[in-house]
Amino acid sequence: MKTENKLMIRALKGEKTERAPIWLMRQAGRFLPEYRKTRASANGFLDLCYTPDLAVEVTMQPIRRFGFDASIVFSDILVIPHALGQKVWFEEGVGPKLEPLKSIKDLEKLKLDNLHTHMAPVYETLGRLKEELPKETTLIGFAGAPWTVVSYMIEGGSSKDYAKAKTWAYSRPEEFDRIIDLIVDATTLYLIKQIENGAETVQLFDSWAGIWPEFALRRWCLEPCKRIIAGIKSVYPDVPVILFPRGVGDSYKFFAKESGADALGLDTTLSTEWARDHLQPHVTVQGNLDPLLLVAGGELLDRSIEKILSDLSDGPFIFNLGHGIVPQTPIENVEHMLKRVRG
Repeated sequence: MKTENKLMIRALKGEKTERAPIWLMRQAGRFLPEYRKTRASANGFLDLCYTPDLAVEVTMQPIRRFGFDASIVFSDILVIPHALGQKVWFEEGVGPKLEPLKSIKDLEKLKLDNLHTHMAPVYETLGRLKEELPKETTLIGFAGAPWTVVSYMIEGGSSKDYAKAKTWAYSRPEEFDRIIDLIVDATTLYLIKQIENGAETVQLFDSWAGIWPEFALRRWCLEPCKRIIAGIKSVYPDVPVILFPRGVGDSYKFFAKESGADALGLDTTLSTEWARDHLQPHVTVQGNLDPLLLVAGGELLDRSIEKILSDLSDGPFIFNLGHGIVPQTPIENVEHMLKRVRG
């Protein structure tokens, strides 16, 4: 099937489709027993990302089981700082850890030169997925948006308040711009190469965008994402880009009008009526079921699915969660949701 005829791509191009395409963030993950088995065979999480045999397998698992309309390549947003030369590792039960950037001198150690060599396994995985996926399934590439990636680089891992990164940005904004600029350049090159190797659309995850006041949100989230999207479109004008600026509330409006993205991922807190009225006239919308409703199941899950479909199905729309699926999600609830969305 040609890319432009796929259900997901048609929705991304602004079509109201005969039914909502559906995929889930983190659909290749710990809620699947087959994923846990494959992950146990890897020598750590990064090994899973960088070993094409394993990465292809875990990417295919939710497609085999559920037949989602799209498949997102298995990787991680922190492969970018890792490729640039920052020390990155994953601690079981803790999450990602990085040797933090402490001064602008640390930036000088990070280099773009080795980016594509380092990412070669990811590109190989995409190429193999392009061959192995069912013909109707859309292949999604992705990266972290600059601010979200930089927050990890400075904090040395996840954070409750982003105090180190925000203080650096506020006190030495020109220095902070230089770090953001490096990640803009790396991410643009990386996503273009993902498309070259088979990705039919790409998603930028700005998971921590919601912590900024508006002036900083524009400078360090919107503008960097806008530059990446413009860079992609200058080479691949017809490839749709999805942007997920999680937690930004009514600032979603200027992401819809100014970012250049074809679609916006909606977080759990966003009203679907508001999204229908303020966002859907400008972009395709994707989302936004609460992942914990999918854990709980029952009547509230059904009512929430129906409300999302009712509010958003009259325009270009992709059904998804408002954040990633969580490990404790019962598989039968995912199957139930799929029947409701497709029914």
